[in-house]
Amino acid sequence: MSVPQIFESEYRFCLILWEHEPVNSTQLVHLCQEQLGWSKATTYTVIRRLSQRGVVKNENAVVTSLVDKTFEGSLPAFVAAFARGRRLSEKEVRQLQQLIDDSGKEN
Repeated sequence: MSVPQIFESEYRFCLILWEHEPVNSTQLVHLCQEQLGWSKATTYTVIRRLSQRGVVKNENAVVTSLVDKTFEGSLPAFVAAFARGRRLSEKEVRQLQQLIDDSGKEN
């Protein structure tokens, strides 16, 4: 299976999704509007595109990531797909570090 390319806006969407998944698509629209300034149509377009590439699943209006399937369970492989050919910004590095730090905490 080839690894899909992830664009910057899609990556920012995925950060929101990971923080809240599984999440109702209506709630995801609200979160993207708040955090990214996106319209409803933009959010649904990104959901559709990422669904077509096998990065997310939208089933019964509930959106979840498919990193395990698409990137063989490797978050670093996902980040590599996103970062291919460019440097990560300081903000992106901090966000990734926060995800790593949070994942190591007990719930």
